[in-house]
Amino acid sequence: MMKQFKIIPMAFLTLLLWSCQDDEFSIGEVVAPTNIQIEFELEGQDEEFPFGDGSGFVHFTATADNAINFSFDFGDGATQRQSTGEFTHRYTRNGVNDYTVTVTASGTGGAKSVETVQVTVESQFDDPETYQFLTGGEGQSKTWSIARNEPGHLGVGPLDSFGPDFFAASPNQLAECLYDDEITLTGGVNSTITFEHDNIDPDGVGVTFFNGEFNTIGGGGGPDDQCLPFDVTGQKNLGLAPSGFNTPEDITTGTQFTIGDDGFMAYFINTSTYEILEITEDFMHIRALSGSATNQLAWYLKLTTDADGEQDTTLETQFEDLVWSEEFDVDGVPDPSIWSFETGNGAEQGIPGWGNQELQYYTEDNAVVENGVLKITAKAEPANGFNYSSSRINSLDKFSYQYGRIEVRAKLPQGGGTWPAIWMMGTNFSDVGWPECGEIDIMEHSGNDQDVIHGTVHFPGNSGGNAIGGTTLQEGVSEEFNNYTVEWDENQIQWAINDQVFQTFQNNGELPFNQEFFLILNVAMGGTFVGNTVDPDFDESAMEIEYIRIYQ
Repeated sequence: MMKQFKIIPMAFLTLLLWSCQDDEFSIGEVVAPTNIQIEFELEGQDEEFPFGDGSGFVHFTATADNAINFSFDFGDGATQRQSTGEFTHRYTRNGVNDYTVTVTASGTGGAKSVETVQVTVESQFDDPETYQFLTGGEGQSKTWSIARNEPGHLGVGPLDSFGPDFFAASPNQLAECLYDDEITLTGGVNSTITFEHDNIDPDGVGVTFFNGEFNTIGGGGGPDDQCLPFDVTGQKNLGLAPSGFNTPEDITTGTQFTIGDDGFMAYFINTSTYEILEITEDFMHIRALSGSATNQLAWYLKLTTDADGEQDTTLETQFEDLVWSEEFDVDGVPDPSIWSFETGNGAEQGIPGWGNQELQYYTEDNAVVENGVLKITAKAEPANGFNYSSSRINSLDKFSYQYGRIEVRAKLPQGGGTWPAIWMMGTNFSDVGWPECGEIDIMEHSGNDQDVIHGTVHFPGNSGGNAIGGTTLQEGVSEEFNNYTVEWDENQIQWAINDQVFQTFQNNGELPFNQEFFLILNVAMGGTFVGNTVDPDFDESAMEIEYIRIYQ
């Protein structure tokens, strides 16, 4: 049974009064809170465990007459402001320790009253490895910053998938004010950690990257993320504790940390508590929960101690056995045992422009295998009432697969308005339609945005312009062949060019990416993806594919 302690204020009562008035301005009546009372309960305290159950949790309740709000200083470097006066704090210093808790009650007119109480509580949590990784050890410091070169260095997803399903940033995709931040962690005695946040940008101004939901806290507005002036100065404490995030054991270290005085890790999402998913000497992957009660999200950050170094993005494949390949080694039409042509403009199915306002008419004449290479050529020519012709082929009902590594070696067409694509859809497309069947775009390229490669997934709730994907710059995609790769299993989908990963998406059992998918190859002209603007001097250009190989 928990014991309850009540502290009745006696001699120590300080009134901090402030008032100011002139002929034009009045702050109203100055009323200081009185009769402050502080109650606290130690989690799991009984006769056998007089200092609590070792979790370090203490439940505080502060009351006072005429109080508007309360500020807690828990004596371990952590602070909290609460209008209700109720808060649960976790002490993380290992062993049995004494803390002086200070409660400041605020009244009208700026009046404040202060009371203190002594708390003795036990914490059995100790994670010396994480302490060492974070700080370098007692008396040592490490400086962390966002791992800007890492795919997914900032991401967001739903609470139950434990991955950035909604968005994962590509390398260097976001605002420089996020990448300028430096966070220095210093190890102290008894595994204590101090936290210092430097967000001074190259112009000498303290600037923070705010999530759009919280822009008003930084003095901004609107729904988009913004770089806003924000004071983060001052040394704070960082405390380690067992994770309370209910994350599956195989994807977390089991440790979380909380930063005192409302500190945060570079990106402002209005939280100070982060779960450590992975940590090494120079890399850290953390997760935090933030948002309104009806729209709470999981946020992911990757940090590094080597801000200037290039991160290793080499694909570490788990699939080594070649199980299928199309080498395009027979000249003529694409192998009819694998490929079927889709002809027309989509209007025949009631969706002109294939649902994307595309300008071409697909024929069976614009795809041919020559000298070991498949060529799909888009041409500026009259074709059944359209100004461009091209081809689109797919392997539906002839070849499909589930999970593995698909590698396509291709050279892309060039010219404003071209839209080459190498992609896949679920084999249940005919039964459930799109986007319910799911779509994985291995490669898309806009001739109006030369050398920018897209990797994308479409599924219900996230399709078309709301799809989830990433981009990377690969110079010379229309001059030379590159390997476009997707590695796909039940947990994630990764996109790579020449074995360099640029995008990762977390898969789960509720998404349509856990079935067999078939292949689609095409070159469109115009359409929503490329802005429907075609170079008036465009004549013709081809997507060339040397091979498609699947490993499992």
